[in-house]
Amino acid sequence: MGLNSYDEKEIYISDQEIISLVTAWKSQVGRNPNDDEIARIINNLVEEEILYREALKLGLDREDRIIKRRLAQKISFLKQESIPDSPSNEDLIEYFNKNNNKYFIDSKYTFSHYFFSNENNSFERSSKAYIDLLNNTSINSDPFFLGKNFVDVSEREIKSEFGEDFSSNFIDVELNKWIGPLESPFGHHIIYVRNYSQGYLPNITSVLKQVEVDFLQTQRDEAIKNYLNQIRSEYKIYINPDLQI
Repeated sequence: MGLNSYDEKEIYISDQEIISLVTAWKSQVGRNPNDDEIARIINNLVEEEILYREALKLGLDREDRIIKRRLAQKISFLKQESIPDSPSNEDLIEYFNKNNNKYFIDSKYTFSHYFFSNENNSFERSSKAYIDLLNNTSINSDPFFLGKNFVDVSEREIKSEFGEDFSSNFIDVELNKWIGPLESPFGHHIIYVRNYSQGYLPNITSVLKQVEVDFLQTQRDEAIKNYLNQIRSEYKIYINPDLQI
């Protein structure tokens, strides 16, 4: 791919360049990209080429793979500089109200659990253990790689560590009572929730600095997106539709 001497508005993306980027992505992530991820890889490549060519029009430097990426970044920074660094309070309040899910403080739980691995009859063993616990009888469980006790863990963290089905059991959970067996991708658990704090949306004044940072970054991203949208239609993109990855 490169700047064509007779038509600088035509971009030819070679099979090899796409395959090379996909291979690099796989090396970093550890798996093959899905169709959406491949589309994003190609889209990023096209956008980088467009920004690079626009940078060349400004005479910022000569063509080079490393320099090309730097120049694409440089013209991005130039477009971002048009965003004022001191947004108004009205702008911040409007952004906060539209994006308050980003600042919502999740409910938090303090709990303990007994774990029973799915490699060793987890449901049968956990069911028996649950009855034994109600009868104040000692039980034998399996070690869990994250430990037994969790303090002030958010709903999001529970979902991330134990799975969505497991975390759904914490909705309106009864405190100070053994509950189970509950299934996770690892096996079954019996839990005992000791404390719970309700999630809430903080006052904007307590998160104002973060709101300002997020607002400015969003504005900068939008500036680049709008710039690309304005000039993208001027380019012809050629990609082999029969390429097999």
